[in-house]
Amino acid sequence: MDSVHLPALQVVVPLLTAPIVAVLRDARLSWLAAVVTSVMTFVVSVYIVQHVLAGAVLSYQMGGWAAPYGIELRVDSLNALMLLVVSGASTLALLAGRQSLTLQIGEERLPLFMAAWLLALAGLVGILVSGDAFNIFVFMEISSLASYILISGGPDRRALPSVFKYLIAGTLGATFYLIGVGMVYMMTGTLNIADMEARLAGVGDTNVVFVAAGFITIGLALKAAIYPMHAWMPNAYTFAPNIVTAFIAACSTKVALYVLLRMDFFVFQKNLVDHESQFTYLLMPLALLGIVFGSVAAVFERNIKRILAFSSVAQIGYILLGASLISVSGFTAAVLHLFNHALAKSALFLAVAAMGLYFARLRLQVLRGAGRKMPWTFAAFVVAGLSLIGVPGTAGFVSKWALISAALESNLVVPLLVLILGSSLLAIVYIGRIVEHLWFGDATDKAVQIGEAPSWMLAMVWLAVAANIWFGLDSSLPMALAQQSAIDLLRQLP
Repeated sequence: MDSVHLPALQVVVPLLTAPIVAVLRDARLSWLAAVVTSVMTFVVSVYIVQHVLAGAVLSYQMGGWAAPYGIELRVDSLNALMLLVVSGASTLALLAGRQSLTLQIGEERLPLFMAAWLLALAGLVGILVSGDAFNIFVFMEISSLASYILISGGPDRRALPSVFKYLIAGTLGATFYLIGVGMVYMMTGTLNIADMEARLAGVGDTNVVFVAAGFITIGLALKAAIYPMHAWMPNAYTFAPNIVTAFIAACSTKVALYVLLRMDFFVFQKNLVDHESQFTYLLMPLALLGIVFGSVAAVFERNIKRILAFSSVAQIGYILLGASLISVSGFTAAVLHLFNHALAKSALFLAVAAMGLYFARLRLQVLRGAGRKMPWTFAAFVVAGLSLIGVPGTAGFVSKWALISAALESNLVVPLLVLILGSSLLAIVYIGRIVEHLWFGDATDKAVQIGEAPSWMLAMVWLAVAANIWFGLDSSLPMALAQQSAIDLLRQLP
């Protein structure tokens, strides 16, 4: 496969397949077409990672027009890893989700739902490969609009007010981002990210550029659900169809974090005076507050999906904390945790989706005793939960250890270590509460009647769990990409 075309194929495959899937009338065929498309997207991302690991930076000029006059698609170590996360999460969720989607969406609506899924996938990978700030916005809107459909498509009508809140937050975030990009364009006359950085050198000390950086940061913080701008996320995750939650929880906020790091370090760091300190002083307190709030809120929740949603608020805090340390070790830990958290959350929500085949409501009181009737599903949930906590031998341990190592190099070593270890203890508490109810609780009438998850779905759940164990024992692939990403980002410092 010619590496020149790989970035374009990453977007074109799901984008062109979506309208074809929409006109299919057979539910099984539409699901199969979506699976094949997602698998193809994942295979392309694997090829991209191989080229990037060999030292290549892939660039594709749309229409043959060279940047900055044409639109450029560009892939380096940072977005190569993210492409693997997004396409892998989509593929795994679709492979596992046939029965869950049929139950919650219905066969009649499944073709249109699968088309929306592929549009969301195309939008997310489009954001990642775009080297143009405006086209990031375009793909952001494609993925957001499709995600609204996915979240509201289930049987729970509480998803409608949840998706409306998500729509408001997403629209505000995208608008703030676009205003910031417009202000930078006003000062530079270009939308290409690399060209923006070069042209800002002569005007970087102006108030306009400083305000533009503020708009872009706040807009992307809303999209990434950074505390305290996370209010849309818990209900969106809770009331979305279960397989949709497994997909978006693994990658949607991570993509927004990627754009935040890309824009800040590749556009503003060299061109704003003392921006390194501004980045740390603004985002580190939000990261610390997010870790504390997300962990504590998860302890007191009663719905298993809301517990995991608030856990994501804390995990986003971990990622942001590593980035705010402004060091190679800190950025390596941040990018590594971004990858490993996606692995853990994908496995956890897939296990929850397996439980959702039998339980319409996923409150802990309703699920009491279900673990004993679904031992393999429950065991998969426990192992993925251990990865979320950061137990040795799992992927979560690798990135948390990297974060602790980065904290040891900082001037705030004691409070950071206390916070990281304390929040990990809280993770033991909220995962332990789930284990207590599902395994040790007296079985409800509904739990007595259920059985193990279907074998194919269970195989996909354990595949996700196996990935958590594999990358916990051999983290060379994500570590290599994370370290190169950290070096590339810090190279932008003045």
